[in-house]
Amino acid sequence: MVKNEKMSMEEFLEIREEVLLQWPTGNHPALNLEESIKRLKSVPPHKNFAMKLRKAKKEGVTLIQPRAGVARLNEHIELLQYLEKYGQADFLPSTIDSYTRHNRYENAEDGIKESEKQGRSLLNGFPAVNHGVDGCSKVYEAVNVPLQARHGTPDARLLSEIINASMWTSNEGGGISYNIPYSKTISLEDTIKYWQYVDRLVGYYYENGIELNREPYGPLTGTLVPPSISNTVAIIESILAAEQGVKNISVGYGQGGNIVQDVAALRALEEQTNYYLKLFGYEDVFITTVFHQWMGGFPSNEADAMGLISYASTVAGLGNATKMITKTTHESEGIPTKEANVQGLRASKMVVNLLKGQRMPDSKELQEEINQIKKEVDSLIRAIVKVGKGDIAQGVVNAFKEGLIDIPFAPSELNNGKILPARDIDGKIRILALGNIAFTDEIKEFHRAKLEERARIQKRELSIQMTIDDIYAISEGVLVGTTKD
Repeated sequence: MVKNEKMSMEEFLEIREEVLLQWPTGNHPALNLEESIKRLKSVPPHKNFAMKLRKAKKEGVTLIQPRAGVARLNEHIELLQYLEKYGQADFLPSTIDSYTRHNRYENAEDGIKESEKQGRSLLNGFPAVNHGVDGCSKVYEAVNVPLQARHGTPDARLLSEIINASMWTSNEGGGISYNIPYSKTISLEDTIKYWQYVDRLVGYYYENGIELNREPYGPLTGTLVPPSISNTVAIIESILAAEQGVKNISVGYGQGGNIVQDVAALRALEEQTNYYLKLFGYEDVFITTVFHQWMGGFPSNEADAMGLISYASTVAGLGNATKMITKTTHESEGIPTKEANVQGLRASKMVVNLLKGQRMPDSKELQEEINQIKKEVDSLIRAIVKVGKGDIAQGVVNAFKEGLIDIPFAPSELNNGKILPARDIDGKIRILALGNIAFTDEIKEFHRAKLEERARIQKRELSIQMTIDDIYAISEGVLVGTTKD
């Protein structure tokens, strides 16, 4: 049974021996922890993710980071250098390929070899495990900003060992956010344990004088996710990470579309993450926020897409996010060119620079939305703690079994999949079908009343068609969906 308990060093080292045996070639270099400590201590502050986030938060700026990753090492390095030089990226990613995400390293190796033959990447990301510490260290040496692994891996233990030893100072993901939205049958108990190992590794480095950043994946399925659900998952994963000794955490949130709700969600997320960490006994964790530009369907017209990117950047700036993950005008087509990636970065950078020092003015509407999100998060976390009999890790497992927390449109069989979101008349995300989600009657009535108001104004039925219309709305140039003539 998984519990929220700090892994002993003896248990960690025992599991580590098994993890390192997963290396695909069988002749891996010794991932000696003492050597890794020396390497990480040599990372200068401007290339350390955690330190750069601390500096940005102190200065009140929003930094930008793209998504990017290709199969061949030299091509990947050239891509990142291009994004740093021409896109002015403050952080750089290595988006990991799908084979590596599923620990299929032999397939990833085949993909690398075939990519070399074809002279172009045939994988949808960078196979960091196969390139190993030598290859990943070359990536680190080739750029002058901090590096982060972004992936979607349920079991990222070997991947994490390699990137940390290669002086990459941030890793995205968590036992919930990289399971329920990404996988179908994998056990939640298993993924929580896997990510406890990842976080214990980060905690071990902190004990030896090295601060690394960890980032729970905020957007989840990225489609009409109610803020209270994504915020709850981020808070829980922060608690789980803090128990293992992580001291620098970036909690993420995916753009919903309504500016007031998005700013409210960012503020509530930071406030409640700090509140719950202290409530559970973690006093010295540094928290920053990450805003993800629109994760749903993009307009096919590039000018329209750039408008959406700029709109998202405005929200990130007004919401005082410490970091923003950018998109490109090619989102509706597939993997973007490096030139399109740079255009998205430059447009995003321009907007957040113009907004430096500006913040969303306080208003009754904003405060009401912050209070509503907090109320819903409190209700969910109380239920999780209750069904876990005080243990947050076991509470998560039981809460998903009972549908007390439910993520819309997630593929996992562990997810009830009975809630159905839709927008209210202002474009804020509410819940149309509530399933068994652990909301009070007052909260349930609030959601129903908001959606009934929309139905009345739009002269339509309160039905699933609202959800369908909303899913396609932004790609068609509007926020709130309408019935088709």
